[in-house]
Amino acid sequence: MSKTITVIGSLNTDLVTLTPRVPSGGETLTATSFSTGPGGKGANQAVACARLSRPNPTAPSSITVRMLGSVGADEFGPEMISSLQSSLIDTSSITVAEGQSTGVAVIIVEETTGENRILLSPGANHSLLPSSFTSASSLGVPKPDLVILQLEIPLETVLQIIKTAKSAGVDVLLNPAPAVKLPEDVFKGLGHLIVNESEAAILTSRSVADVEADGFDWDVVTSEFLSKGVKNVIVTLGSKGAFFQSSGMEKGVSVKPEKVKKVVDTTAAGDTFVGAYAVSVVQKGGNVGEEDVKGACRAAGRTVEKKGAQSAIPWLDEV
Repeated sequence: MSKTITVIGSLNTDLVTLTPRVPSGGETLTATSFSTGPGGKGANQAVACARLSRPNPTAPSSITVRMLGSVGADEFGPEMISSLQSSLIDTSSITVAEGQSTGVAVIIVEETTGENRILLSPGANHSLLPSSFTSASSLGVPKPDLVILQLEIPLETVLQIIKTAKSAGVDVLLNPAPAVKLPEDVFKGLGHLIVNESEAAILTSRSVADVEADGFDWDVVTSEFLSKGVKNVIVTLGSKGAFFQSSGMEKGVSVKPEKVKKVVDTTAAGDTFVGAYAVSVVQKGGNVGEEDVKGACRAAGRTVEKKGAQSAIPWLDEV
């Protein structure tokens, strides 16, 4: 029986500059290369779900991936929608915001490390209003098996979608990025929470330095989220792998990172992780475990070996 994942979130055009190093204040540095491409955490995660649910572009999938979001009435909008369609995503629920620009992310990638720095201009992404998501049908028809959310659309809208999804009995995966403090009732009954180190620190009122210290006990963090009502918690740790705990586990488990040939660009690694994990969630009816987190690490490992955001996300055969 076919399953449906609805991703509600941002659609951006990425303007990517590859540089030997990040310039200092007031310094002009000659870049290695410049490129544009489709991005946005919402769109990236939709592409990851679609590609990791099938071996290749010509193969069938038992999962339908639907994207809900907004683009501007500019030259970037049609390109964004066309790109999503090329990954076999249902784009019929994407709206065009008149008088708005499509969201833009200016990304600087340091070629020696693959690390990135991002400046985001939300544009049409902020035209998604809470009033548009008050009924179960606003999550898509037929009702999805899983809704995936991030924080690149207005926070009030995200909170309303979570409330509507919970009322409709729809499982929710929240990737709170970029992170801000959230109301406590968000966590009650939340199916899946995926955070990186800095996001975990912000959400639990810790310093980033504390959580990044050698030997930090991630059990303390995951247990805190579980006590608030989250069912499954994952902390992605980049080159150190991930930490996973579900409500049925006494202690969390560390998952080793995937070995990679060379880190080229980390831009969409986290989004690939989310997509791979989400596919496991709907395929297994929510009964995910350590092996699914390992699979998500594996998929993210393939992504960092390539340049770009969506263009770097692998199909299942590549994983």
